[in-house]
Amino acid sequence: MYDTILVPTDGSPGAQSAVEKAFDLAETYDATVHALNVVELVYTYDFDPGRLLDQLRAAGERATEDVATAGRERGIDIVTAVERGSPHEVIVEYAADHDVDLIVIGTHGRRGVRRALLGSVTERVIRLADVSVLVTRRKEDTGEGDDETAATDA
Repeated sequence: MYDTILVPTDGSPGAQSAVEKAFDLAETYDATVHALNVVELVYTYDFDPGRLLDQLRAAGERATEDVATAGRERGIDIVTAVERGSPHEVIVEYAADHDVDLIVIGTHGRRGVRRALLGSVTERVIRLADVSVLVTRRKEDTGEGDDETAATDA
């Protein structure tokens, strides 16, 4: 059913919830997991963008390598990538370019004004992706005992 699963990660607890779901599915379907980090550089202050970009890329490489290490320990084939651009656009493009069957993505659980002001990468991915998207939420964000998941079918 799923041969290639994409899990975007920034190393956050919300992303880790998605990683665990992606691993469970990969084990079930003998799928390859692609761990993707997107470096987004917004020019808002006078700073050295090259230095900041290097720091963001290094953080992205650490986040994807953490996923790779954990996946390999479970016997899962892992591909890592760090790309630069607008997160939702890069995730959707990566999925299309790599014949991804499913995107498993976490959400930070923001609500109300914070969500409206900050936007939602997850929401944009759901709207734009041509493949199914499984959304996970940490239990701390739901107030429940277990992580929640919701699926959308493209």
